[in-house]
Amino acid sequence: QLQASGGGLVQPGGSLRLSCAASKFTLDYYDIGWFRQAPGKEREWVSCSSRRHSRTDYTDSVKGRFTISRDDAENTVYLQMDSLKPEDTAVYYCARDRQRLRVGGCPRGGALYAYWGQGTQVTVSS
Repeated sequence: QLQASGGGLVQPGGSLRLSCAASKFTLDYYDIGWFRQAPGKEREWVSCSSRRHSRTDYTDSVKGRFTISRDDAENTVYLQMDSLKPEDTAVYYCARDRQRLRVGGCPRGGALYAYWGQGTQVTVSS
């Protein structure tokens, strides 16, 4: 199971750090992705962390503002979100890859993820 937390209400330009904690399995061998879904919009891939390649990837709209990281000891993945904008408002979800130690980089497609957290609301508004 995955538990996402850390969302809230923040003013434009502010920061939040989302957490994705795993129980019942280790994240050590899996890519982790963050997705978001705004009201009336489709789910959007935001970022992912490749375990095999030790690389991270971001959608263009968050590059330079969001940072994904891991704490293996805590079995947790984080999404640090800085310089937040109103258009970042959404429910954010974390997810674990279906495939162990995927080759080629972490996936962007939601169908390639097997386990999903329950979502945490991020609202950016003045």
